[in-house]
Amino acid sequence: MTQEIHRLDAEVRLRPVTPGDAAALAVALTRSRAYMQPWEPVRPDFFYTEQGQRERLAGLLADRDAGRGMPWVLADEEDRAIGGFNLNAIVLGPFRSATLGYWVDVEYVGRGLATAAVRRICEVARDGLGLHRVEAGTVTDNLASQRVLTKCGFEQYGTAPRYLHINGEWRDHRLFQRILHDGPPTG
Repeated sequence: MTQEIHRLDAEVRLRPVTPGDAAALAVALTRSRAYMQPWEPVRPDFFYTEQGQRERLAGLLADRDAGRGMPWVLADEEDRAIGGFNLNAIVLGPFRSATLGYWVDVEYVGRGLATAAVRRICEVARDGLGLHRVEAGTVTDNLASQRVLTKCGFEQYGTAPRYLHINGEWRDHRLFQRILHDGPPTG
């Protein structure tokens, strides 16, 4: 699976993640830790270090190489990672589906970058991977993420009680999906 670079605005691009992004991701995640806490699992301090990110990226890149995932970062004008976007659990065959996850550095929130990136990733999922659908889940009170998804054509299709352990407790999630096309599976 190939990934391209996509310009989202004058300063920010969506590009494939590289092992060299570990340091910048550690900085952005540390800066955004308190902001994202209500919507994230409790993570050990090691997660917020360069080595912690290096290990996480190794797993994401292994999934990419195995065809199970596609990881991207938002990169600023100096090519520093300021957010992460992942298509996970890619399944081909008759299912042709993946799960989307994403976050944006607190200093870049509110600029429409998540919406632009999710739109672009859905195009890649449809045109590059031939996926039929992409799904995403949000904690029920994560209204900003829900707005991103609905702006990008996702529809809520259910609620999952106690779906993920987020911020120290099992939290209900709203489940969203976007049907990308209704053609037959390809490839």
